[in-house]
Amino acid sequence: MFLGVSIIADRFMASIEVITSQERKITIKKPNGEKITTTVRVWNETVSNLTLMALGSSAPEILLSVVEVCGHNFDAGELGPNTIVGSAAFNMFVIIGLCVSVIPNGETRKVKHLRVFFVTATWSVFAYTWLYLILAVFSPGVVEIWEGLLTLFFFPFCVGFAYVADRRLLFYKYVYKRYRAGKQKGMIIETEGEPELPSKVDIEMDGKMLNSHGDELLDGEAGCEGKEMDEEEVRRELARILKELKQKHPEKEMEQLMELANYQVLSQQQKSRAFYRCQATRIMTGAGNVLKKHAADQAKRATQHDICSEISINNFSSKVFFDPGNYQCLENCGSVALNVVRRGGDLTSTVCVDYRTEDGTANAGSDYQLTEGTVVFKPGETEKEIRIDIIDDDIFEEDEHFLVHLTNVRVISVGANDDRTNHTDSLAGLGLPYTATVTIFDDDHAGIFTFEEPVVTVSESVGVMEVKVTRNSGARGVVVVPYKTIEGTAKGGGEDFEDTHGVLEFDNDEIVKTVRLGIVDDEEYEKNKNFFLEIGDPQLLEMSERKAERFWIRFLFTCSGRDVYRKVQGRDRPAPSSIISITDGMCDEVLTKKEKEERRIAEMGRPTLGEHVRLEVIIEESYEFKNTVDKLIKKTNLALVIGTNSWREQFVEAITVSSGDDDDECDEEKMPSCFDYVMHFLTVFWKLLFAFVPPTDYWNGWACFVVSIFVIGLLTAIIGDLASHFGCTVGLKDSVTAVVFVALGTSVPDTFASKVAAIQDQYADASIGNVTGSNAVNVFLGIGVAWSIAAIYHYSKGEEFKVDPGTLAFSVTLFTIFAFICIAVLIYRRRPAIGGELGGPRIPKILTSCLFFSLWLMYIIFSSLEAYCHIKGF
Repeated sequence: MFLGVSIIADRFMASIEVITSQERKITIKKPNGEKITTTVRVWNETVSNLTLMALGSSAPEILLSVVEVCGHNFDAGELGPNTIVGSAAFNMFVIIGLCVSVIPNGETRKVKHLRVFFVTATWSVFAYTWLYLILAVFSPGVVEIWEGLLTLFFFPFCVGFAYVADRRLLFYKYVYKRYRAGKQKGMIIETEGEPELPSKVDIEMDGKMLNSHGDELLDGEAGCEGKEMDEEEVRRELARILKELKQKHPEKEMEQLMELANYQVLSQQQKSRAFYRCQATRIMTGAGNVLKKHAADQAKRATQHDICSEISINNFSSKVFFDPGNYQCLENCGSVALNVVRRGGDLTSTVCVDYRTEDGTANAGSDYQLTEGTVVFKPGETEKEIRIDIIDDDIFEEDEHFLVHLTNVRVISVGANDDRTNHTDSLAGLGLPYTATVTIFDDDHAGIFTFEEPVVTVSESVGVMEVKVTRNSGARGVVVVPYKTIEGTAKGGGEDFEDTHGVLEFDNDEIVKTVRLGIVDDEEYEKNKNFFLEIGDPQLLEMSERKAERFWIRFLFTCSGRDVYRKVQGRDRPAPSSIISITDGMCDEVLTKKEKEERRIAEMGRPTLGEHVRLEVIIEESYEFKNTVDKLIKKTNLALVIGTNSWREQFVEAITVSSGDDDDECDEEKMPSCFDYVMHFLTVFWKLLFAFVPPTDYWNGWACFVVSIFVIGLLTAIIGDLASHFGCTVGLKDSVTAVVFVALGTSVPDTFASKVAAIQDQYADASIGNVTGSNAVNVFLGIGVAWSIAAIYHYSKGEEFKVDPGTLAFSVTLFTIFAFICIAVLIYRRRPAIGGELGGPRIPKILTSCLFFSLWLMYIIFSSLEAYCHIKGF
């Protein structure tokens, strides 16, 4: 029965996690008009811990007390109240003692929300003190209506005080607060003083404008900035984890690395009490480690999404286009070949497409031959070639280009009479690019050497990048061009890139050379560093005799006119010195505007540097690496981990056995152990039964919440009867059965949950901070609701609701004394010598755990002795 309660309580806590994880968007308008949009939790963490979380954790004890009173003709019983006190003692002494001892040596855990812890600890002690007062002081042996109702009303008072402490609404409300940036990156320091912002600012929430005081805005801004810092910290942590995993497991695929990283991030993320409770229950019942299963599922989904995104959404239409869309050739190449392809659609059909050349800066007839025609793709053919003739001349000219267009795509089908019919429909069309650009490089000059662009951006994961140095406006002779790298914000020497220098040698008619640069992959989430690649003055080593003669003849022609051209044309070898002297003396006087332009072009014959001689290389983070990190961040919503979205998913989980190991590494999928199989077969009936509970996605978790709490009440009623029969069978009183067995059975899932929370969480709030709150809620709801109903019922009958104070009052008094000791020890452990409530040096850790376990044993022994009148009670 306790296993059944644990499983339905798991469903109950999952619904609570979904409910309390809901978020809403708010827009904060700053005084300068800037708007900040962020998401905030609908539920305050402290309020959710003391209401829904505490109710989920203590539901069996609370409902047992209520069901017992209602089922025994509204008379007081011993099982329910003593179970509440016994459960509180187990939580306070055993669970906290266990959490102190399981922390690895040398590590500590502190309570983060210390003010809230003090408030809930105070209310926890007060609750049991109040219980003693109404039993033995105010009206001994009788519970009046005002006592029951006041006990119930203490619950919202406790929640309100905790909320006030959490939000600093006590004396902090009257102290103005400011925030400043600390010297350490990512740190916000709170100071007190006069506010610097206007008294009113606007906050927009769900489309409504709200007014807020300046100090409240400061809190909001700090919260927004803190949220941004948390996200940046998560990204940096993910990047670090991925980098370490790639170094540790270089043989693993990206899907496996994403699974490992996702599991580590989920393990380190701060979690709620509900999550730890669900995780512990599922491991205990053979359902497996929810974090590992979720990490594996998300890695597979991300990989499948990437594969699907690469598939074309339109596989039914053939697309015809140039591949590639840009072509370069020398003017002496004879002809240039253009590649036309078709992709997709029905490859068994025949597709035709027309093409035609169009002038750009190059002219048909003088630079290339006008060409037009039709390309026919027969069934099964996917590539075709178009050839265009290039005209070579001896005229100096700059690089020129022309265009080739594709038009009129059509499918040729064969009719019944073998007559071909042409038709254009959605089965074929033009793809991109459907226009090709052909650039003709002049080969009569030595050329202009330049980079293609002044700035290039490269991913750090590229390893080796290739930079092209182009040779434009000629390709005559052998030319060498020196190059070297220069540091910017990126450092050489293997830190960000490899230092590189050397010489590029362009052969005759060679127009492109490539420089290879080594980029170092640091695997940073965000990176923006630069360095430079610079080329020096080109040097002409040699050139062909024919082109050298052409060069000097035309250089002379542009300066002296046709007469000189006729005289020099007959020479076998022109004399460069005499030509240069002519240009120095007589050109300026006789050159016309057209001849000056021809001279300018002729002077480009010597090798020179072009516009871009210094290339800036910007190194950015790897897109794949950043994309992987972003995917992991999007999948860390813990409500998705333990929640369900369909009945099918719940039934599949109910009949599936998974490994419940809790190792830090999940290198490979492990088979379930013998213990996992045993626990699964012991609980499979309850799993299948409670799979009928509505999934947590329905009504934002409220459907599951209502059904689960009804089922828990039904089971606790059965447990109450079974516990009474068990006590009668073995000869134990109900008070002893409740304190020892029932309290232990209902608290086992909380024990495992607190143990996991203590180890995984960086704070102690989830493991022990909620214990005090749950203990107080047990009294205020479990005792308050049950006794209020009973007192009202007996008052309506003209009777008094009588409660024997003896055993219960003694147990409450004993627990209260021991609770004072426990809380005092926890506060003392915050001293620097130990460092926190949990963990610390080995000897203090052992002594603390032994003390807490001893307090629980003494509580059990003394309560049992008093129940059997060996010790005098009240």
